Amino acid sequence: MIYLDNAATTYHKPQSVIDAVVEAMQGMGNSSRGSHSGALKAARTVYDARCKAAALFGCSDPSRVVFTSNSTEALNIALSGLFAPGDHVISTDLEHNSVLRPLYRLQAEEGVLLDFVRADRQGCVDYDDFEVLIRPETKAVVCNHASNLTGNMLDLDQIGSICRKHGLLLVVDASQTAGCIPIDVEKTGISVLCFTGHKGLYGPQGTGGMCIAEGVEIRPFKVGGSGVQSFSKTQPAQYPTRLEAGTLNGHGLAGLSAAFDFIAETGVEAIHAKEIALMRRFYDGVKDIPGVKVYGDFSTDDRAAIVALNIRDYESGEVSDELSENYGIATRPGAHCAPRMHEALGTAEQGAVRFSFSYFNTEAEVDIAIDAIREIARL
Repeated sequence: MIYLDNAATTYHKPQSVIDAVVEAMQGMGNSSRGSHSGALKAARTVYDARCKAAALFGCSDPSRVVFTSNSTEALNIALSGLFAPGDHVISTDLEHNSVLRPLYRLQAEEGVLLDFVRADRQGCVDYDDFEVLIRPETKAVVCNHASNLTGNMLDLDQIGSICRKHGLLLVVDASQTAGCIPIDVEKTGISVLCFTGHKGLYGPQGTGGMCIAEGVEIRPFKVGGSGVQSFSKTQPAQYPTRLEAGTLNGHGLAGLSAAFDFIAETGVEAIHAKEIALMRRFYDGVKDIPGVKVYGDFSTDDRAAIVALNIRDYESGEVSDELSENYGIATRPGAHCAPRMHEALGTAEQGAVRFSFSYFNTEAEVDIAIDAIREIARL
């Protein structure tokens, strides 16, 4: 199988990640639930992973790295724990349902007010629109770093500057960029960075987390066992325990810790450069094929390594099935949990076929995919 669905999850993992998970399952106890060797090993593993995440994302205090099961859980925790009735939140048309649905629920159930910065037919936004939408009750901007559909990347430095100017929180969904594009929470002015472990970080599924800036206080989303302050009727107030009720995925975090090592040794810039080179090779190979329409802004390499396209009026699922069944190429068709972006692109009915590239893909695989699109477009 030629796997080009890395925006959903990376299929090829570093061997060190696999080895770390296996080793953890053979000899790890429960972090913060005892003083025996198995529990201590788990606690050290989790702490090491926190420190590595903090270093990767420019967070000076590892205790403000909170682990979750994925970015969706991280976003639910952050959004539910930051906003109150009457607060106004600005988001964008680029968002995944992991942002949209928690916001819509807060709107329906808590009276949180929402506005969206619109995207054009290329999936791009006008940054002046952020300031136009700000009002006295505006509390935050919530946005992704890069679209999971087009790969278009938002300028977090510019958005962060707007947020600082107006005293707003900035909550960022880094699902498509964590591990493959440099992110510095403190320099950019990000209040909460939410990430998942199983995509660009090359970690196991069931891992993820958030980096929380100094001074940002998030109400607990869930409460329960923490291993400390057992006689307290309320969840401990200090981070990370405040937001980590229950047993952590220690085995997965062992793998994520090894993934952080792989990224540090390889270099985020080197990973991004290779992924973008593969994406460019594919984009250049398909963009002029008769009947092929590519979506998104490819005028810059400041983007995720994603190419979404359609062939004539073919239903995107049919094209993806053809690629899988007859060419052995894995892609993602349909709506990609990004309804507002599809509406902006005009693809709400047809969907799109998404190709997403990883550091472990090859030029030979890209060339096979180009040839496959050329052949399907002739049908």
